[in-house]
Amino acid sequence: MGLVHEIWRRVIAYAAHDDPMVAACNLIALVVASNQPFYPFYVHWAVSDHIWPTFFIFLSTPFFLAVPAVARRSPTAGRALLPLAGIANTVLSTKVFGQASGVEIFLIPCALIAAIFFRPSERSIAFVLIGLAMVVYLGLGGAYGSLVHFYSASEYGAFFRLNAMSAGTLTVFVGLVASGMLSRRA
Repeated sequence: MGLVHEIWRRVIAYAAHDDPMVAACNLIALVVASNQPFYPFYVHWAVSDHIWPTFFIFLSTPFFLAVPAVARRSPTAGRALLPLAGIANTVLSTKVFGQASGVEIFLIPCALIAAIFFRPSERSIAFVLIGLAMVVYLGLGGAYGSLVHFYSASEYGAFFRLNAMSAGTLTVFVGLVASGMLSRRA
């Protein structure tokens, strides 16, 4: 139990920051990164046993893990990295799985993070990130080219449900973090 406790302590210390907005983004980034290894299992369980395309999502894991480190040098850049990594991961995942998988729905929590975690003086950064999410959704439709693997219509239906539930859960989590409901402070 000592090793687990020490690892948990280090993760908490890595995510910690004096600025509550930065600490919130750090937490969200680490939660996303820690959930990525489970995505192949979710796809296997809910969609198909063709999970090898899911391994492409691990290309974004280092960027989510880097959010706290970047935020230590530049709190604004660290906060911006979170939605940028999410948008890039969404583009990559859409290229891999296709639009029918519903993976583009992850642009919603990316835009929400940009809308919530920037101060009024940083509004231009928020608008650029929100705009980027919108441009990706509206501008890349049909421009992804050939998919890495084609799934059946029923598999795409299951994929869409899985991604809608996952993106919805992430959106709720972001809302809970932003509202302070998951904060240790009362």
